[in-house]
Amino acid sequence: TEQAVAVAGGIIGGILLFVLIGIIAYLLWKKSCHLLSYEKLTTPVKTTNANAIFQDQSISEMQLKSTSRSRSVPFIIPPTLHGRDWINLTNEEHIQEDSDPYMISQSGPRSSFHSLAGAYVVGTINPELYKFPEDKSETDFPEGNIGRLWFSIEYEQESERLHVSLIKVRKLQPPADSCSPFVKVYLLPDERSFLQSKTKRKTLNPQFDENFVFQVSSKMLLQRTLKFLVYHVDKQKKHHLLGQVIFPLKNETLTDDNKLVIWRDLEKENLEPPSDYGDIQFSLSYNDYLGRLTVVVLRARGLKLQGESHAVSVYVKVSLMNHNKFIKSKKTAAVLGSPNPVYNETFSFKADQTELDTASLSLSVLQSIKGEKTHLLGRVVVGPFMYTRGKELEHWNEMISKPKELVKRWHALCHSM
Repeated sequence: TEQAVAVAGGIIGGILLFVLIGIIAYLLWKKSCHLLSYEKLTTPVKTTNANAIFQDQSISEMQLKSTSRSRSVPFIIPPTLHGRDWINLTNEEHIQEDSDPYMISQSGPRSSFHSLAGAYVVGTINPELYKFPEDKSETDFPEGNIGRLWFSIEYEQESERLHVSLIKVRKLQPPADSCSPFVKVYLLPDERSFLQSKTKRKTLNPQFDENFVFQVSSKMLLQRTLKFLVYHVDKQKKHHLLGQVIFPLKNETLTDDNKLVIWRDLEKENLEPPSDYGDIQFSLSYNDYLGRLTVVVLRARGLKLQGESHAVSVYVKVSLMNHNKFIKSKKTAAVLGSPNPVYNETFSFKADQTELDTASLSLSVLQSIKGEKTHLLGRVVVGPFMYTRGKELEHWNEMISKPKELVKRWHALCHSM
């Protein structure tokens, strides 16, 4: 029995030893297969003198800078994707499936990215194609510009609040060498109350980024006008007006999810006292090619309203005349209860160039009260020598001498018909 047990133990031990040897042989075979498959994909890395590599790389970079018209960014393939097939991106670069991924193509451009082990260049990206378009509002300033102001507006319907963000002002023209600007913000027709920004010290390009809130009902919103006054504070703490921006809200779509970012050039305020019946500002332009006369009614000031101002609506009627015969007329929208209404409305009339010597424009400022007759507040006529003199004639002649250009001027209103 002992012999039988010894024989059985020997047999079992031999079987276990044979199985262990088989397992070890299988693992060695798998490892050798893995190494062989890896060697098929890559060839041995060629050893090169380190100084030669850096010298070759610097020469290639100098050649790239001198030959390429615009800077380019290499497009790198990471080592994990080396087994993929890639098409040729340029006529000069040829990436082959069986090439050495550790060796950079001699025909392709070299850069500092070549120091990445196991990566190679398959093409370049031109950064010029991905640039954002240049914002010309930051660079294009017309001759005689006295500054430009950026702001944004947003209206909350539920709370009936108008949010005004004063963003920045650029290219201010102060009366002295230094400039410390601040801005007053009005919501016309209320000229008694305003909101004021902080003063920015010693800068012609102040960045404000300040928010203001006006409470105004949705019914009255489109009849309101934003007014920005930009001031400079001198060393004696005196305030000097540098310019203003007038922005009517009537033509804007103001909703909760519509924030408008706007810029406007500063204008000089008319510091002369208004005339007896008030003044009106408008622009004239004539397109000789199209035979079109354009009038832009901008604003009026110092009007002598009849009756309670909150019930008075003021509008401007523009009429084209020829030989004192009525041709056509157009009206602005009415502005409620303001002696200084803002319109910013454009009208065009068909007028042949041969008719300019006999044509004229009449602008009448009228007020209306519900249940009463329309009342004339003032009137001005511009045209050739046949009908006008002084500033009105100068405005007309300047319009003709500068075709396709808007010529803007203030005119005193008179009460004669």
